[in-house]
Amino acid sequence: MPLLNEISFPADLRKLQKNQLPQVCDELREFIIEAASHNPGHLGSGLGVIELTVALHYVFNTPYDKIVWDVGHQAYPHKILTGRKERFHTNRKYRGISGFPKMSESEYDAFGTGHSSTSISATLGMAVASALQNETDRQHIAVIGDGSLTGGMSFEALNHAGVERANILVIVNDNGIAIDKNVGGLSKYFTQITSSRTYNSVRNRIWNLLGGNSEYHQKSKNYVRRFFAAIKALLFRRSNFFENIGFRYFGPIDGNDVKILVKTLNDLKAIGGPKVLHIATKKGKGLSQAENDPTQYHAPGKFDYTTGKIKTDSSLEQTPPRFQDVFGLTLVELAEKNPKIVGITPAMLTGSSMSFLQKRFPERTFDVGIAEQHAVTFSAGLAAQSLIPFCNIYSSFMQRALDQVIHDVALQNLPVIFCLDRAGLVGEDGATHHGAFDLAQFRCIPNVIIASPLNEIDLRNLMFTAQNSKQPFVIRYPRGKGTIADWKKPMKAIEIGKGVCLKQGENTAIVSIGAIGQNALKAADILEKTGQKISVYDMRFLVPLDENLLHEIFKTHERVITLEDGVIDGGLGSAVMEFAVKNNYHIPVERLGIPRRFVEQGTIEELQAECGFDVDSICKKIGAR
Repeated sequence: MPLLNEISFPADLRKLQKNQLPQVCDELREFIIEAASHNPGHLGSGLGVIELTVALHYVFNTPYDKIVWDVGHQAYPHKILTGRKERFHTNRKYRGISGFPKMSESEYDAFGTGHSSTSISATLGMAVASALQNETDRQHIAVIGDGSLTGGMSFEALNHAGVERANILVIVNDNGIAIDKNVGGLSKYFTQITSSRTYNSVRNRIWNLLGGNSEYHQKSKNYVRRFFAAIKALLFRRSNFFENIGFRYFGPIDGNDVKILVKTLNDLKAIGGPKVLHIATKKGKGLSQAENDPTQYHAPGKFDYTTGKIKTDSSLEQTPPRFQDVFGLTLVELAEKNPKIVGITPAMLTGSSMSFLQKRFPERTFDVGIAEQHAVTFSAGLAAQSLIPFCNIYSSFMQRALDQVIHDVALQNLPVIFCLDRAGLVGEDGATHHGAFDLAQFRCIPNVIIASPLNEIDLRNLMFTAQNSKQPFVIRYPRGKGTIADWKKPMKAIEIGKGVCLKQGENTAIVSIGAIGQNALKAADILEKTGQKISVYDMRFLVPLDENLLHEIFKTHERVITLEDGVIDGGLGSAVMEFAVKNNYHIPVERLGIPRRFVEQGTIEELQAECGFDVDSICKKIGAR
């Protein structure tokens, strides 16, 4: 008899017997695989934590007890069990449910997540708040994994939680991989713990011998702790990292065995203070292709439900390449000619296509883990010693390292080249991932050049130009395919601060920056068929701004419309309006771009239409005058 159909909320799950939970896990796994096969989203991470999700909602009194999912792309099982099963077909769709936990969406989403390494800080804050409000029975759980523990915030939070003594449980979901394979000393440390059978066997036997979580153990816990610590000191030369900073450490245990998880979590409920439960899981569990290739199946797109094979479109070979692939291949070209070039990325080797450089020059490619702040200052150190660092960070993740950009790079005027992938609207990942703020954020920072390519050829030329820069250089470009199939042309330098006229018209000028200028060109072509001749200019650089070109535009047109794939306030539109005021131009300037609010998920076309700068909206705005 199917069980998942009878579960709408965790209260329904708790009515089941423990021996029924494996069946729930199996049905939940099939539900997610089937749904994700035709409605693409994050897959492997959620499949790996199905048993954990079921156990958490079975043992804890959610939503009163708080569960925070770090990053949140593994929260699909959580969403299905917390009242959103019937709406799951709208996952990541326009006006549907979010692909990440979202407080406004459900009371079971204790904290909104989408970027990494935030869960322990947020959960600790909740635990301290509960203690101050005498809610001593409330449990607080942070689930962190997929490489998130490499983020600096995680260590800051662990350091604080270890002395705060608040009732917090940190579950380390150790699957050995983020999107690409985990890197760094912490990953090696977890591998050593997980693989040390002697340590774990002896540790668990001593724990059970001394009563585990029995009544006797609780009454004599101080004696037990001292006795256990003494034995551990005798047996092991190195003590556990978490225990050294004030946490009780448990594990590692099999995180894909729901019965073991339920028993362990029930035991841990009786232990106060900060605790770590280390679980070992298999990313992509239940779909053999995802287990064998977790990077490809992290977010695989559409795939065949019966075979698991990813669906491909043979016509893709004839279409223009993705901007990130042009970046990666161009970086290899530049590095082959310039031995000072190095590549840095915070856990986005595959996504940014810096994997091409890693294959060609592994010794000059640095994946620093999910640590954007470190990536920026590490790049600054490289630049200080005369190397040429290309630091590739997704635009929305770059928000996490603005202080390092200002203090460590711009203030010292170090020539770090920041390549911001996924700039502008990114689609179904929604508000946490749109690269909406980069233009406005960087524009106010001294010493920084800011550029954005119209197409793949411009991207190559900007990268070629940036390698010889004597100051910080930002290149931001969108997600996905470009417009030019024959993109691999010889590179040439672009004059810094120089824009271009793409189409000469009359009366109305569209002034754009970046690939969104393609919308302006398409709109101009459509309007030209109706007899309206519209000028289109590509500024290329936000800083320095081509004021000579702007003088020409304002002197020869009666109306100026700015267009940018970034938040309107503080970006290109603001810069052009400031120029007009400073130079006493009194013609209208109208701004098109992302409004000053958080834009939710949807296709790029749907979101551009909502924001009013898709091709149809541009045509209507100009034609409606």
